[in-house]
Amino acid sequence: MTAQSNRPKAPRWAWALTGSGHYFTESIEIIRELQDVDLFVSDAADEVLRMYKQDKQPLPAQTQVFRDNSASSASIGRFYHGEYHTLVVSPASSNTVAKAVHGISDTLVTNCFAQAGKCRVHCIVFACDSQPEMITMAPEGPVPVYPRRIDLENTRQLKTFEDTVVAETLEELRLAIARRRTDLALLAAQSAG
Repeated sequence: MTAQSNRPKAPRWAWALTGSGHYFTESIEIIRELQDVDLFVSDAADEVLRMYKQDKQPLPAQTQVFRDNSASSASIGRFYHGEYHTLVVSPASSNTVAKAVHGISDTLVTNCFAQAGKCRVHCIVFACDSQPEMITMAPEGPVPVYPRRIDLENTRQLKTFEDTVVAETLEELRLAIARRRTDLALLAAQSAG
């Protein structure tokens, strides 16, 4: 069996997890709902996964998980082969958003974002730091957070990126994914017709 035959028949969702706990378990729930997802897990997200141990349900069987274990992030080459129609970065930490805005791609997640842009793959980013005052869920319960002005500005700047939708709430994330599903279904129908 060749590497080509191991590739998915149709493009899939790529989902990148960062080290933010903000709606982390809700992001995992959405991944389970989507089914056709490959998961890109940063080193920080790997740590957060261990902290949120209450989430014990398995991911869908066909989910491939790629970890940040190579300096060149070799797994992101899949974007160049048309394996993904959409990249979702959720939750996106302030660190990830700042790096994305300034073109820094030195982690698996920021490399995914950069390569998705270069390959014209649609992006949906759930930016954690989007309001001046927020309540977020820590492993031990809800805590107040007060994003800095620079964090809020980076979120605003990310909204100017081409083919990138920035969600500021869980509802906006769900809506952006639903819209993308509708767009993909329309494209598939046009291709078939």
